[in-house]
Parts: sequence; structure tokens; C-alpha cells
Amino acid sequence: MSLLHQQSPDQLDDAARGEEFTKGTSHVVVASIVATVVVSAAIVAYFITGQTPVVASGDVVAVWAHPMHVESKGFDANGAPMPRESFDQVYVFTQVRLKNQSKAPLFLTSAMTNATLPDGIYSSYAASAADYDRVFLAYPGMPVPHNKALPLDMTIDPGQTVEGTVVSAFKLTKEQWESRKDLNFTFSFRYQPSLVVAPRVAVIDQ
Repeated sequence: MSLLHQQSPDQLDDAARGEEFTKGTSHVVVASIVATVVVSAAIVAYFITGQTPVVASGDVVAVWAHPMHVESKGFDANGAPMPRESFDQVYVFTQVRLKNQSKAPLFLTSAMTNATLPDGIYSSYAASAADYDRVFLAYPGMPVPHNKALPLDMTIDPGQTVEGTVVSAFKLTKEQWESRKDLNFTFSFRYQPSLVVAPRVAVIDQ
């Protein structure tokens, strides 16, 4: 057979056909590898930069703590005698400033004070705005500024900053409270992640 003689496609053996198929699909394999690398890099960047943007920021303006020794009067609401009871309690008043950094309204639903003691974390939900005011009616001599309460069912518009005071109560002695290792505050929003704020100001014990 002459060296110039060319075989027709029908005369090519299976090995030759396989080589042609491999050459024709090589660019598909390369494209698949490149796409995999790009997708992997995007996933890594997604987790590094954070899954969701921060929708709110907060700043603790002031914190007051007032330990109290409470003792019952020895009779119920109807005047009938009952055993006296006593317990220790610490009221924590927190003046806070919250800002909506998102482009949609934020719906504040609750606030919580978290104190880390040697035996674990103690958490207490903040009272409603109405109950906040009742604390000062129940204890007229409360040595803490009676500031405007922060409503815990409020809507914060995009870009809006709100400020107010919340109060939480812990059944702790003064010594237990003073042994705390950490203190922070959790603000919860409907449909959004909670915001945890640590105070950068000293706690004022009254």
C-alpha cells in the first residue's frame, strides 16, 4: 500500500476512532475542571465573608445594677397571715442604642441580660415597658435614673436609631452578682438573627 493512500473513515480501526473521540472531548473536560474551581472558590468566599449581612448594630450607653434583699410582709392580698419569705434579687438596668442597618424594617421582639458566673450563665428576659415603669412605682427609692423605656414590641425603620432602657431581674445575692466574669445583652428580631451586645462601659452598682 502506498504511503499516500488514505483510509476512509469506515476503514479506521477502533483504536483510531477512540483517539479521535478523546481529542474531540478534551476541551469539555478542561471546561468542567475550570467550572469546578470557580464554584469552589465562590463557596469559600461566601463562608469567609459571612452568610448574611449584619442587619442591626447596638451600643450599651450605661448599665446600673441594684442588689436588693426582699422580705415579704407576712400576709396575703386579703390580709390573711402567711409565712414570711425573703430572697435576694439584683435589678439590672441597661440603657441601649439600636440602629437598623438594613433596607427593611426590623421588628424587635425581646431583650435578654446574660451574666456569666463561676457556675454558669444566668439569663433573664427584660421586662416590658409597662413593667419597667412599675418597678419605680413599687420601689420609689430606686437609686437608678428613671429613663424612657425601650419598647420590646417596636418596629425600627431602615436607617433609624432608637434608644431606651430595659430592666432584668436576677435572684442572686450581691456577692454572687459581683463574682460575674462576663455580661452581655441579646436583642431578638422577628425573621432576623439576634444581636448580642457587650457593654464597653463599667457597670454602676447602686
